[in-house]
Amino acid sequence: MRHEPVKRAEPRRKPISATAPTERVEPARPPRQPERPRVRRTPPPPPPRRAVGGASATGKAILSMLSVAVLLGTGYAWQNLKSFEDNLTTTDVIAEGAGGEKPADGAIDILMVGMDSRTDAKGNPLPQQILDELQAGGSDDGGLNTDTLILMHIPNDGKKAVAMSFPRDSYVKIANGYGRHKINSAFSYGMNDAAEELTAKGGLDAAQITVQSKKEGAKNLIATIQDLTGVTIDHYAEINLVGFYEITKAVGGVDVCLAEATQDDFSGADFAAGPQTIEGKAALAFVRQRHGLLRGDLDRVVRQQVFMAGLAKKMLSAGVLSDQTKTKNLINAVTKSIVLDQDWDILNFANQMKSLSGGAMEFQTIPTGNPELETPEDGQAIEINEAEVKRFVKSLTEEPNPSGTSSTPAKPFDNSTVTVEVRNASGVPGLAGQVLQSLTAKGFTSGDAANADQNTKTSVVKFGKGGDEGGAAVAKALGGSIETEQDNNLQAGYVRVFVGSDYSGPGAQNFAGGTQIGLDGAHQQPSGEAPITADGVRCVN
Repeated sequence: MRHEPVKRAEPRRKPISATAPTERVEPARPPRQPERPRVRRTPPPPPPRRAVGGASATGKAILSMLSVAVLLGTGYAWQNLKSFEDNLTTTDVIAEGAGGEKPADGAIDILMVGMDSRTDAKGNPLPQQILDELQAGGSDDGGLNTDTLILMHIPNDGKKAVAMSFPRDSYVKIANGYGRHKINSAFSYGMNDAAEELTAKGGLDAAQITVQSKKEGAKNLIATIQDLTGVTIDHYAEINLVGFYEITKAVGGVDVCLAEATQDDFSGADFAAGPQTIEGKAALAFVRQRHGLLRGDLDRVVRQQVFMAGLAKKMLSAGVLSDQTKTKNLINAVTKSIVLDQDWDILNFANQMKSLSGGAMEFQTIPTGNPELETPEDGQAIEINEAEVKRFVKSLTEEPNPSGTSSTPAKPFDNSTVTVEVRNASGVPGLAGQVLQSLTAKGFTSGDAANADQNTKTSVVKFGKGGDEGGAAVAKALGGSIETEQDNNLQAGYVRVFVGSDYSGPGAQNFAGGTQIGLDGAHQQPSGEAPITADGVRCVN
């Protein structure tokens, strides 16, 4: 039986118990009718509360998420890993037979989840001084949505890794009969149902209900990601707010660069253009801002990836790894903010990953379509073609054919040296922004997107004097069939794309692509894509 969604304006459910601090459990669904087929509907979780001063609470777990990915992905601080393992919090969320290190011809797939939680991994409320620093409200604020989702794929030899980001507003099928919703709600759907059932049974206090219902939320999220990607999840890492504050402080900040100055009241972002070192509250604002950005949540994903590359560079530097105080502070920060599945042997995994400390890691974003998809219940979301996602993930996770003689490939064209502008001459609303999105995802520097003075049928790529190689790279990225021509009115390093009514390339429908980030700067990228490397800082939106 389908139930009508509970209106967001209705009062929240009262806490289950006042005897112990617990995560807020959002409004319950109407009771299910057991005699009907089990098609479950939990009301969409309400939007995160706005903290004092207008700063949204969304995204506080992002930096912890990225930090742990680097820690696990670079073989960090081997001499301290025994202490690291002993102090970790674990949970039983991986299906029997799914987890465990695979044989030499296999791989490990890790789902890493950033939660906007106001408690640490042990269930203790975060200090109010930290919440105040981050404009995060009080311990009762926040929600159950997963702000950051990264699937890391690591071959068993540990010589490389691919981390795939899932925009939080991706509109997908939620596992276990909840229908289609934004992917960041999968956890809360599972947790709300479990909390309702555990409360009805009785015999548990609020803290116990929180722990057990969170486990079911994680299981529902894992099932959703597995259904979307076709990948079996081997391990699970859940990270919360406290890691953000302490990790950024411990490393002494991260170097980033913005193409333009930006200011946003929702995230607290207030940055000048150009290179800068950020930590604490400023780092949070950098990785969570989406208002005022050309591609919204998709530009935020690129920021997260660039920040992670910078964080990796900082953590791999002698100034951090050779400093015992910084090493200890980092491990303390992570153990306060991470929950792992209980079958994960972190010491064996770390030994397996030692070869990755050289930097063979890259970051991708799943293919997306319309970023302003109107949905029946969830407002605007990001369109996802699930078959395309499966093909994309398979292309990244399949092992290369070992046959044949290897040779050093030619150095790819550096897409970041070209600033791309897109003019919509097709008459299709929003197409210029979509095409620009596809090009920036392939490493080109973002210019502006606007309507052309008049519509035309034929698409064309125009480049300035001496920019024929850049023009060809843009045309290739758009499918290779678009004509190129020189335009002496364009300055060097700029390419302008006129998208006509004949255009059918990336941006006209769902497309695959993403920003690739190499930590060592030496990894060759397919299709001419230029990496963001830990050897340098690339300016982004």
